[in-house]
Amino acid sequence: QVQLVESGGGLVQAGGSLRLSCAASGSIFSIAAMSWYRQAPGKQRELVAGMISSSGRTHYSDSAKGRFTISRDNAKNTVYLQMNSLKPEDTGVYYCNFEGPGHENDCWGQGTQVTVPS
Repeated sequence: QVQLVESGGGLVQAGGSLRLSCAASGSIFSIAAMSWYRQAPGKQRELVAGMISSSGRTHYSDSAKGRFTISRDNAKNTVYLQMNSLKPEDTGVYYCNFEGPGHENDCWGQGTQVTVPS
């Protein structure tokens, strides 16, 4: 299993910025993609950003596009999410996820809370 620890969240006014970090440890192998999900209050968890490990290609949800940037530091086994121009709709618990063969049963981390007041 891969253990994931998210950090960097907090309470930020609209228009502010945060950088989230996800540190991975354990059985890190065959990682095909890395991603960030958000679970807003009363809503399902949704994908907001992803990166293909081999190519570095990135994908973003419509709401994240132009404001969020996913990046990685392979030497530190860490993936980041830079969040700019934050809006109240960005509020939620953010989780990272590593995908690939053998990781289907990996557990979600605790997530990190991002709160943007209206």
